[in-house]
Amino acid sequence: MSARESTISLKNAKVALKKLVTEPIRKPESPIALLSKLSPKQWVVFTAAFLGWALDAMDYFLLTLAVSDISKEFGTSDSAVTSAITLTLLLRPVGALIFGLAGDKWGRRYPLMINVIMYSILELATGFCPNFASFLVVRSLFGIAMGGEWGLGASLAMEAIPAECRGLFSGILQQGYATGNLISSGLFSLVYMYYPSNWRALFYIGCFPAVLIIVIRFLVPESEAYQNQEKRRAATHSNFLADLGITMKLYWPRAIYCILLMTFFNFFSHGSQDLFPTYITKQLGYSSSDKAATVAISSTGAIIGGTLIGFLGQYFGRRRAIIFSAFCAGVLIYPWAFSSSKAGIQGAGFAMQFFVQGAWGCVPSYLTEISPPSIRATFPGLMYNTGNMISAASAQIEAAIADNYPTRDYKGGSVPNYALTQAIFIAFTVVALIVTISIGVEDRDANLVTGDVQVADISEDGTDTKENLMLEEGNGAVEENK
Repeated sequence: MSARESTISLKNAKVALKKLVTEPIRKPESPIALLSKLSPKQWVVFTAAFLGWALDAMDYFLLTLAVSDISKEFGTSDSAVTSAITLTLLLRPVGALIFGLAGDKWGRRYPLMINVIMYSILELATGFCPNFASFLVVRSLFGIAMGGEWGLGASLAMEAIPAECRGLFSGILQQGYATGNLISSGLFSLVYMYYPSNWRALFYIGCFPAVLIIVIRFLVPESEAYQNQEKRRAATHSNFLADLGITMKLYWPRAIYCILLMTFFNFFSHGSQDLFPTYITKQLGYSSSDKAATVAISSTGAIIGGTLIGFLGQYFGRRRAIIFSAFCAGVLIYPWAFSSSKAGIQGAGFAMQFFVQGAWGCVPSYLTEISPPSIRATFPGLMYNTGNMISAASAQIEAAIADNYPTRDYKGGSVPNYALTQAIFIAFTVVALIVTISIGVEDRDANLVTGDVQVADISEDGTDTKENLMLEEGNGAVEENK
């Protein structure tokens, strides 16, 4: 894939649409065969990346389950507490930038270790917050830590595994997020069974991911892609800052596109998840245990859907898999938003998250494959989390609109209309996501261990070259590497 293809233009959009229709479908391989292709070392790398994301997500979702109890203790509204979710999402790009640049300059392992320590400490600190102001500060800092994990973990995992395995393992990796949601619902049920409404205990227990640094320190090898980058820099007398400059000069249009795409992706997930537990209890009147069970069932659907559709995206195409998932989620909006029976809510929740996270299952492989090699630890995470930042107010917007347009709850009293708000929100997002991904680039065969400054066929003056480009230190010229 060339740097020229990163340019946003009508011509490139037409080419992308044509490829969406004409690109051949590949013959699927057995998932068992794909699982057997990973070496023990590759399994360790992938497992560490998966656990890092799952435990990070667990810490995040504990807050969404405890919104009502936190607001009650601090004497504020649910919408005020959801502002902590907004702050977490707003600051994730800061973490993605800081830890991503560190990962590209010094390697993936040690920045990832620091990141895990940071979000574990902040999770513990959440449980000790004496007032709402300190609570907001801690959760804001948690957003920085959360933003750093995904980019480092995704690049480390996708760079380590064979190209033909990326679809399956991309789906599994991304469902670390749903797995974290599932773990959080189980922890919520267990803690509340013995200590009802004791939200602080959730965060005391939630600091245990810190033990993961032992695995990363002693068992996870450094990324081959990073090692090749270092060799290339030494051979060409280049450096990281020079690489960063030329890469951003060539690839800024792709960055804009990816930010827009990830904005709609994050509206898709947060809009369908963050207020759903509150809707179940406040509008429908179900208990905390029913809420936790529904979240667990939805998360199970997400794990299955993300894994399966991520796997199929390897053969049908990542963009086609995303479009199919978004369309099916749109079809499910009515039963998901307006069912009132427990069985209906749980069944629709399972199906909705099957397709929401089915689309997300293609994201780690899709973003890493179209990322410039010299900033692959930075680019996917920064694009992902900048989209998160733009969509950060999802829960707060939904809560505020629902407050302004109340309906009747199960007792006949006035309650925010979460059902209608969520339905409209997701309908808009589905359309926007389908349109955006349809005109994007795709590169399922990308080389993720190259040591080149970028994979491209365009020189600094716009003329084509035959091979990958390299950067010379000193005059900043781009010259052909044969």
